[in-house]
Amino acid sequence: APPPASPRDCRRLRMNTPVRACIGLGANLGEAAATVAAAFPALAGLPGSRLLASSRLYRTPAWGRTDQPDFVNAAVVLETSLPPLELLDALLRIERDAGRVRGAEGTRWGPRVLDLDLLLYGDQVLDLPGLQVPHPYLHQRAFVLVPLAEIAPGAAIPGLGTVADALAAVDPAGVEVLQPA
Repeated sequence: APPPASPRDCRRLRMNTPVRACIGLGANLGEAAATVAAAFPALAGLPGSRLLASSRLYRTPAWGRTDQPDFVNAAVVLETSLPPLELLDALLRIERDAGRVRGAEGTRWGPRVLDLDLLLYGDQVLDLPGLQVPHPYLHQRAFVLVPLAEIAPGAAIPGLGTVADALAAVDPAGVEVLQPA
């Protein structure tokens, strides 16, 4: 894998060539399915970006803390010219616009109005304050891998193989496609 980029490199970086970024979406508070579905056009509307693919919505059991409602999860692939830290800022804005107040939700892995995670940013490896790419738990989480494999099975997870390889190594039990109401 290439060495991680420094924060200074990422701030200076102005992408001329668009990068494919994979984003995981999740919610389990309020109208979770509607919130996740509403995030698709918000992501498609990001400057210098276009939505290439979006997965179906999946109902998944809570992970980490199981004493909470099931989650609705999905994934998207964006083509973006936004540098990684600017993309992260845009994701955090979409979360805030949906009503998320980070830090007010309690403990780690707790309930979420909306959670947007930058899973992959091209083939880059980033270790920055507030941003690690590939997402450090991506290869362990069926609730992320199942929707991502639907739309990007061949996407490379630097140092680990493809999304499909990672999915084959986890138990996807409990991750179910949401049926239209």
